[in-house]
Amino acid sequence: MPDSKNNRPPLPLVQTWVWMMVESNVPEIREKGKNNLIACFGSLAEANKYVQQQLETDKTS
Repeated sequence: MPDSKNNRPPLPLVQTWVWMMVESNVPEIREKGKNNLIACFGSLAEANKYVQQQLETDKTS
C-alpha cells in the first residue's frame, strides 16, 4: 500500500509500526514493528525523518 509519489507506506501505517515498537508489552510485536520500519526505510532514523516530514506537510496543507 505504498504512497505512489514517494513509494512509502501511508503515515498511519508507519505510526502503527512505531506504536508497536515503542508501546507494546509483547516482545515479538515490538520486534515486528522495528523490523517493518527498518525494512521499509533502511533505518529507524530515516523512518523518524519521514514521519516528521509528513506531519509538517499535514500542518501546512
